[in-house]
Amino acid sequence: MTRIRPDHRTTPAEFFLRHVWLVYTIFFFIQPAVSHQTRQWIMLGVVFPLFFALYWGAGYTRGRLQKTLLAAMFLLGVAYTPMNEGASAIYVFSAAFVPYAFQSPRFVKVSLVFAALVLLAETLLFHLSFWATGFSILFIPVVGLINYASVQKRGAEAKLRMAHEEIEHLAKLAERERIARDMHDVLGHALSVVVLKSELAGRLVTQDPVRARREMTDVEDTARKALAEVREAIRGYRSEGLAAELERAQRTLDAAGVTLHCPAKPPSLAPAEETVVSLIVREAVTNIVRHAEASQCEMNFSNGNGRLLFTVRDDGRGCIRDEGNGLRGMRERVEALGGRFSIEAANGTELLIEIPVRA
Repeated sequence: MTRIRPDHRTTPAEFFLRHVWLVYTIFFFIQPAVSHQTRQWIMLGVVFPLFFALYWGAGYTRGRLQKTLLAAMFLLGVAYTPMNEGASAIYVFSAAFVPYAFQSPRFVKVSLVFAALVLLAETLLFHLSFWATGFSILFIPVVGLINYASVQKRGAEAKLRMAHEEIEHLAKLAERERIARDMHDVLGHALSVVVLKSELAGRLVTQDPVRARREMTDVEDTARKALAEVREAIRGYRSEGLAAELERAQRTLDAAGVTLHCPAKPPSLAPAEETVVSLIVREAVTNIVRHAEASQCEMNFSNGNGRLLFTVRDDGRGCIRDEGNGLRGMRERVEALGGRFSIEAANGTELLIEIPVRA
């Protein structure tokens, strides 16, 4: 059974949304103001501070204490509503907290129905005005279910974020193992040969100088070959090729629920250009998954007049506040090749690079 797991961190926007609803406590004051009875004002003077304390406590505590405060708020509404019809809003405030206090979806839904039925029973039993309590009866399930959906959405986002972090962690571990394995394969044999031939040359330097020089020449050749292989391996770490990067982008976007359209096949590029484009594909996909909240992504290549035009578009939020390290790194790589980099954030995000390519 799916469990609701609320995120306990509070942003300024969430703080505002949590407390702006207190404006509806104005209904508490209508009946005392209309009745002109001192008793009504005395009761309100006792109940309102108690309600506010319970509301604040339920919003900033967790676990058993939050559940206790929420139950106390509900019982306060049950006890006070027959004396002040406007206080039926306490039921709605209680319903708003239920999805955050309880993790069982079934319990949340049953609690909302129960609260609405209790208020309906009070209305009938104490002959309260449906004009006063009817809106509360309606908004108990409405507000509760809206918050229920919000908590589920945040829980799903948290799980997706954890999944991405786990994928990144596993990818880093796999990359480290690959680097260690490649370095062992590339350097292990070469360094063993260098050590053996160096020792042999040291023993032969007085007995057979010609052979000693020949052994040292072999050492130099072996070292140069090892250096070339290390450089080739490093190029492989930087990029496995544009086609492989596009396949990885397809898998990553699919996992995030984003549909990738790439109508044109990637062109054949020189290693330097291919590495830059591959890294830009990787960074663009990372930004889409982490920030864009997109459902569609299109990547397109066009090649003509000695220049490659590559665009990445998505239908996400299109919100770019500043150019962080990722975007700055893209721009620097493109400009280092004599190319042009631009990004627009209207109706989604569009990234465009144009670089010269060698025939």
